Formats: sequence, C-alpha cells, structure tokens
Amino acid sequence: MAKVFKGRPVVAGECTAPALVSHGGFNTLASFQMAMMFGDKKVKCGDQNNADLYKKPMKGTALCLPQTIGSTTGGMVLYTACATNNQPACMLFSKTIDSLAASGAILAEVWTDSSMPVVDELGDEFLDYMKDGMTVTVSRDGTVTVEE
Repeated sequence: MAKVFKGRPVVAGECTAPALVSHGGFNTLASFQMAMMFGDKKVKCGDQNNADLYKKPMKGTALCLPQTIGSTTGGMVLYTACATNNQPACMLFSKTIDSLAASGAILAEVWTDSSMPVVDELGDEFLDYMKDGMTVTVSRDGTVTVEE
C-alpha cells in the first residue's frame, strides 16, 4: 500500500528512485567531498559523522533528510554534483530547505542538463516513515508517493 506526502516543490520535477534516509542533518560538503575529489562513480557518502549515510552510494537515490547543515559551500557542492551527473535522483526534506542548498539546486536546474527534483516541508511524519530501499515517486506538484 502506498503512502502519500505533500510538500513544497523547490525544484519541480518527476522521478522514481529507491530511498536513502538520514535522520541527522546532511553536511553537503562532507558528504560529496570524497566522491568529487577521487572520482567515486557511486558517490558514496564521505561524512563519517552521519552514521545513516556514511559509505552508502547516494547517486540516483531519493535522498530523504531533515535538513542540510555545515558549510556555506553547500549550494555550490549540489550544483557541482549535478553538473558532473553525480547527484541524487531527488532530495526530499522533512523541514524547510536552507537558502544555500536551495540556491545550489535551483542553479543546477537552470544551468545544467541534470534533473534533481527537490521537495521540502514534507513533515516529521515523512522522515519517521521512511526506510532505505522504499520506492519513492516524486511529482511536479510536490506530491511524494512511497511504496514499501
């Protein structure tokens, strides 16, 4: 049985992907740094402080997070991940996205050929419900449908 959540589309788009879930804040720079520096094709998370994601491949996943944390370079890191085709399939936030992450995702939508829908304000129930591997479908209007 599918469960449906409604959020705010920050970058409208459509995709279906397996969920990858973090219950802690997502440090964008720490998470993508190793993959970008050493060309890891699976884009494994390099943030050793994020036990939910550390060493798990992020590319092509529905990255489910509460919020981003960390460096002011976060937006540029997201943009670069998209520009090099190393982005998650989508980013889904239970809380409101911060302006730096939003700017990187929006610039990637405008300046690259990559697609990475971003939906925020999905709520704590969304993140509590999510588990790695669930199938997530994102619609342009911010509707997120989850199947186990």
